[in-house]
Amino acid sequence: MSGKKSDSDVVIAEPVTGGLSKKGLSAGTVGLIGAVVIGISCIAPAYTLTAALGPTVSEVGFQVPAIILVGFIPMLLVAFGYRELNRSMPDSGTSFTWATRAFGPWIGWMAGWGLIAATILVLSNLAGIAVEFLFLLIAQITGVAEIADLAFNPLINVAVCLLFMLGATFVSYRDMQTTQKLQYVLVSFQVLLLVGFSIAAFVQVAQGNAFDASPVELSWFNPFAVGDFGAVVAGLSLSIFIFWGWDVTLTMNEETKNPEKTPGRAATLTVVIIVLLYLLISVSLLAYAGTGDGELGLGNEDIQSNVFFYLSGPILGPVAWLVSLAVLTSSAASLQSTFVSPARTLLAMGHYGALPPKFATVSPRFFTPGYATIVSAIVASAFYAVMRFISEDVLWDTITTLGMMICFYYGLTAFACVWYFRKQWFDSMRNVFFTFLFPLVGGVILAVLFVTTLIDSTDPDYGSGSNIGGLGLVFILGVAVILIGVAIMIWQAVKRPAFFKGETLSLDAPPSLRRTRR
Repeated sequence: MSGKKSDSDVVIAEPVTGGLSKKGLSAGTVGLIGAVVIGISCIAPAYTLTAALGPTVSEVGFQVPAIILVGFIPMLLVAFGYRELNRSMPDSGTSFTWATRAFGPWIGWMAGWGLIAATILVLSNLAGIAVEFLFLLIAQITGVAEIADLAFNPLINVAVCLLFMLGATFVSYRDMQTTQKLQYVLVSFQVLLLVGFSIAAFVQVAQGNAFDASPVELSWFNPFAVGDFGAVVAGLSLSIFIFWGWDVTLTMNEETKNPEKTPGRAATLTVVIIVLLYLLISVSLLAYAGTGDGELGLGNEDIQSNVFFYLSGPILGPVAWLVSLAVLTSSAASLQSTFVSPARTLLAMGHYGALPPKFATVSPRFFTPGYATIVSAIVASAFYAVMRFISEDVLWDTITTLGMMICFYYGLTAFACVWYFRKQWFDSMRNVFFTFLFPLVGGVILAVLFVTTLIDSTDPDYGSGSNIGGLGLVFILGVAVILIGVAIMIWQAVKRPAFFKGETLSLDAPPSLRRTRR
């Protein structure tokens, strides 16, 4: 019998002694462009905007571009903080690792839990959206409208959703080269279609064929024109959701070329590209349809759940089905790329002893966190199946809960940057902005959004309007997710005390303090 390992064997990385260490992933396989493409894929602009544009219009009207810009600000500020942390400590655990080294194991563990919970929530919803647009696309191509209704049959919906999840898991389990090649195709098609859709909308306006032609005004970009602070907060919460996912570029840092610089640059580029794309699309559709509640107006509640579908026909005519294909590929591509973050965070948590050692295993053939990927898929699939059979409203409320979890772990990571670099804030003007001011402001904004959403969501009418005992379901889901994390953390502290004593991943001295000790 030969000594060759089978594909089912696993490789466990070398034990750690309190410092950072490699985990057996395939180093140097992702370049800057590849990381940006995967970042855009994870954000899924076609999927997120068709779901978020309508609700945002209902809150702020023509000021959607202003809200997108305001939402972009904390994302960019936090991205700068991520970049500095990655430059100092490139590690696939990202938020988990960095918060642990800045604040200690307990806060670090919860930062990792926030990331994992957010990605599990969105994985399930991405699969569900892919199912809806698959049947919608088939209905458009065949001309049989009834086919689209099959997506709302719970049994069919869950069965096809699980097939999507299986396919995404298969690709994610394989090497990063496979992921990159698939994403180049899917992301390129998605972005080109969205740009073409926006140009076509402007052409319709110029030709006098728009539904409710509205001249573009500078006031659209002015957040102060919204008038109501509550509407600004609601719009911001939605815009946080549409930007989420860029941090996947950081979780690949052990697999990128030049890991100290490439992931941070990719994160910044991803956020900038996405905001430009969102502004183009939102302005073009506002100019074409206006914000009224007429047949095609963006204020019409009947079309707000799927803006692209209702406007694609009038704008693109016989090739309108391409928009459905773009949203389908967007959600499917994001479903696959979103696996990257939770799998690598779970890998790092297992590697440093914060979770069972099984999570620290990698595939000897593909050098990917195979076990963590499979666990993520199983949990996300089970969550979606249960929620889908309970209520579609419950599933939709998980999206709002997702926004809370994003604010939670992004905010913790931003504050980790501020505290970690506290000894070198004033070493240079660059440090004042990038290690102190920018991440601090970004973290404060996200913390305010988290607390505001938490308080507002206690209202039984918040979100879908579902409530239990007079408390809004979004509040219950958000608190439940955090408490489940606390319970698992305490359980792991009992089972695996070494991590929580700082023996496997210790607090790290700030960089300038390390220099003085040498």
